[in-house]
Amino acid sequence: MIQASNITLRLGKRALFEDVNIKFTEGNCYGIIGANGAGKSTFLKILSGQIEPTKGEVIITPGQRLSFLQQDHFKYDEFPVLDTVIMGNQRLYDIMKEKDAIYSKEDFTDEDGIRASELEAEFASMNGWESESDAASLLNGLGIETDLHYKLMRELNGSEKVKVLLAQALFGNPDILLLDEPTNHLDLEAIRWLEEFLINFENTVIVVSHDRYFLNKVCTHIADIDYAKIQLYAGNYDFWYESSQLMLRQMKEANKKKEEKIKELKEFIQRFSANASKSKQATSRKKALEKIQLEDIRPSSRKYPYIDFRPSREIGNEVLTVSNISKTIDGVKVLNDISFIVGREDKIAFVGPDTLATTTLFKILAGELEPDSGTYKWGVTTSVSYFPKDNTKLFDSEETIVDFLMPYSPEKDVTYVRGFMGRMLFSGEEGSKKLNVLSGGERVRVMLSRMMIAGSNVLILDEPTNHLDMESITSLNNGLIKFPGVVLFTSQDHQFIQTTANRIMEITPSGLIDKITTYDEYLDSDVMARKRQVMRINKTEEEESI
Repeated sequence: MIQASNITLRLGKRALFEDVNIKFTEGNCYGIIGANGAGKSTFLKILSGQIEPTKGEVIITPGQRLSFLQQDHFKYDEFPVLDTVIMGNQRLYDIMKEKDAIYSKEDFTDEDGIRASELEAEFASMNGWESESDAASLLNGLGIETDLHYKLMRELNGSEKVKVLLAQALFGNPDILLLDEPTNHLDLEAIRWLEEFLINFENTVIVVSHDRYFLNKVCTHIADIDYAKIQLYAGNYDFWYESSQLMLRQMKEANKKKEEKIKELKEFIQRFSANASKSKQATSRKKALEKIQLEDIRPSSRKYPYIDFRPSREIGNEVLTVSNISKTIDGVKVLNDISFIVGREDKIAFVGPDTLATTTLFKILAGELEPDSGTYKWGVTTSVSYFPKDNTKLFDSEETIVDFLMPYSPEKDVTYVRGFMGRMLFSGEEGSKKLNVLSGGERVRVMLSRMMIAGSNVLILDEPTNHLDMESITSLNNGLIKFPGVVLFTSQDHQFIQTTANRIMEITPSGLIDKITTYDEYLDSDVMARKRQVMRINKTEEEESI
């Protein structure tokens, strides 16, 4: 059990949390939700002891071990991957190292023997002899192949490091597990594995995530941060959303009835207060009026951007033809003879673990890369807007947001451009912000503003949900569902794919899988069943080799 008791955190004059009391118990998974800036990640840091609250305390059941997902991807660069995972249980790792140091001594003493014996007993009680195989199992489950287990962390790429740090947090069956955005940079197979792991996890889990499907799958409770308080709800994210909306509607309905009663009483008092025969009744109505109090309905602090892609031209029947495209990156053939035709009503989700292949294809279609061989042809009625996964170069500039957006606007009018910015929650002087000081979420909102202003009828979006809060993801999701044009996109958000796409493609080493279907139907298809069977066979062979 872990409990926040009267937690207050002040940042200058602002109270991020004010007298928060909440208890998290064993066997439950709690999803922490709230608007951007509400303090979700900060609250996890308070629980983990990384941040001291202004007032109050965090109480943990004595003897329980707390584990949290590390955010510093360079912290373990000089350590082997397996060692990094085992460090998730620091005491076990310290015992391993102390044992190794003792056994490597040339002048081994009786005292060393006694100490080694004590360490061996504690090591065995902590299932230390299974530690390497347990760590390897976690890594394999998350998609880190066995040949990477003995490399140094600095030899891994960014997404591989994220998976190793996640395995570290999960290692050793911690009593309390804190996860801040654990699905970020994970491929869909790794997310599915993590979902199953957490569903079967018997201890306490507290997770911050913007992935609605993930929260629905794993959470037994939702903790909503709003107005410096945390309100706990039983059930998953959808249950929280529906119940919170129901409560709001009920409060509004109750207030509406009270307002009608107040109006009726006021009219009676006004009509009869001067009439001697009715004055007694008017006085009693006045007293009744004074007792009626409207419930204080505070609107949520959440803000939803308005995302609405409106093509300036209707798309024709000929959209895109891709013929035998191949591309090699750094000596690796990431696209091999890829061919497909896009129809005017297609909204295509590119799925699968090979994100480099999809990114490369999108860059080619957007004109940023040339294929090694093959061709592609856009229809004469098409206009394309591209959302790149990596926007670093675009925002390495002293240019303001307004100046950046102006060239894409059909009307060279600042007021017109600021209207789009207002929809995306950039108000007032925020349009004068320089590009190089924007946060990740702000950058994404600027990119989406550019796409809305351009009025294209084909949208290519490479991981657009990264860095967005749940409100923005919901708005983007709804905007793409309504969009009357063609969409080619990739995302790690299950619900986003399921509700947007009507066609699924996956680039594999053996070719392109292309299905006109929903994402859930694709995952349940024979194709995915065969893939998972192959993965299980490979995993079993890897574990046997260990």
